[in-house]
Amino acid sequence: MRENPLTKLQALGQSIWLDYTRRDLIARGELRRLIEEDGLSGMTSNPSIFEKAIAHGDYYDEEIRDMAFHGRSPISIYETLSQEDIRSAADAFRPVYDQTHGADGYVSLEVNPHLAHDTRGTIVEARRLWRALDRPNVFIKVPATAAGVPAIQQLISEGISVNVTLLFGLPRYRQVIEAYLAGLEARASQGQSLKWVKSVASFFLSRIDVIVDPLLQKIMGQPGPQAELARKLHGEVAMGSAVTAYQIYREIFASERFKALEKHGAGVQRLLWASTSTKNPDYSKLKYIEALIGPNTINTVPLETLSAYRDHGQPHARLQEDVAGAASVLAKLPDIGIDLDRITQQLEDEGVAKFNKAFATLVETLTRKARHFNETQSGREQGITYVT
Repeated sequence: MRENPLTKLQALGQSIWLDYTRRDLIARGELRRLIEEDGLSGMTSNPSIFEKAIAHGDYYDEEIRDMAFHGRSPISIYETLSQEDIRSAADAFRPVYDQTHGADGYVSLEVNPHLAHDTRGTIVEARRLWRALDRPNVFIKVPATAAGVPAIQQLISEGISVNVTLLFGLPRYRQVIEAYLAGLEARASQGQSLKWVKSVASFFLSRIDVIVDPLLQKIMGQPGPQAELARKLHGEVAMGSAVTAYQIYREIFASERFKALEKHGAGVQRLLWASTSTKNPDYSKLKYIEALIGPNTINTVPLETLSAYRDHGQPHARLQEDVAGAASVLAKLPDIGIDLDRITQQLEDEGVAKFNKAFATLVETLTRKARHFNETQSGREQGITYVT
């Protein structure tokens, strides 16, 4: 019988986390099965995931009905539902957390996306969520915006574990690492323990190719030597960014600066590959998994990609196979007029807008459901029958 490719990833130093959450996944025992049989070792969430879970099913309707009847606001209802799910998932992953001594077994909850450009608001919200969740194996997700970076530093200094999300560009990644290290240093200077303060840096990948590939295709259709260069770079820019990010990670976390923190119990800020479902139908469904397997990394995938890898994944440590080639890909982009830093800033802006839109849609969905349940209840009390 063929060994499960997902469990083989563990031996190569990579953790697989699920980029999905829904109440019935936990209640049916499916999450427990994924942990036990596939070696799943973490889970992430975001406003878009919760919006789909609440809008496209009746898993939450009973609780929504009850809270609406008692006059709870849509945002209050969302916070109650999401926090219950995160706590339940964290409890399911607690054995993984304990067995790995805090290296794995985490579940993430994001701060309100409307705070993406509000440093102080992010800090206050993150503190509140951290206290409300009350689990050691949770991450508070903070976007890697210019305002998010100082919030990350402050939260780490307070011992709040952070999943840095919406990270696209390499210059911003260096700022994120600096915030993590500075936060640890501030905490150590206060005589506080660093052992259980954890962080991951979630590098979003497939969206980079979604933006860059059409630009390359346009150049490929033109005469001249740039067309051939664009052809070679097509579909390679996200991978080039990821491989280069991993080299930055290895360099900084092998530095004397980090070694000094390590003596106080600090752990590395692991790189997490996010947005790894393939958007281009011409690419393999496993494009952003197979090439990014490397020691002490995480890949977070939706259920469909998880199933695809279980079925025909080919685990092998490929992340460091062509470091020079990855650097060459990024170095050649300016030669054909592509400014990757500008593109990754665009992706950050679009990512924030997307999460804000999902959050607004989520609030609208809860408002609509709450109104419907209240009207139905009122109708029953008056002897009116509603057809739904």
